[in-house]
Amino acid sequence: MKVILKIFAALAAVLALLFTVYIFDLDMKLMRSVVLPFLNRHYDKQKREHVI
Repeated sequence: MKVILKIFAALAAVLALLFTVYIFDLDMKLMRSVVLPFLNRHYDKQKREHVI
């Protein structure tokens, strides 16, 4: 019985964490603050074939 309660508590904690990420849009905030600057630096270094 204790094992089932521990599994249920772990699943509830994971669900609460995922809910928090969803509600506060933390995944896109991470993308905007970490991944996007890296991609901008990468693509800004590339030589342009067509200037717009």
